[in-house]
Amino acid sequence: MVVRLLRHAGARSAHLHLASLATIGLCVMLWVRAKTVDQEQRGNAERRALFVGLWPPMLWLIGDSLENPSDLLG
Repeated sequence: MVVRLLRHAGARSAHLHLASLATIGLCVMLWVRAKTVDQEQRGNAERRALFVGLWPPMLWLIGDSLENPSDLLG
């Protein structure tokens, strides 16, 4: 159902694959930034970077589902 909604909205697999790669860059940027903040705020900054680091595999797999919707049917 999510794949069908994304396809209807005009999303393509390349869009989600690029978003996945962009979130890797965002994660690295947040991680580097976490090293520059003071010790009191560092924990939250590192958790934010790790949270964003969970997004790329999800976005990549959704992109794969948009590319090969027949794989989901069996």
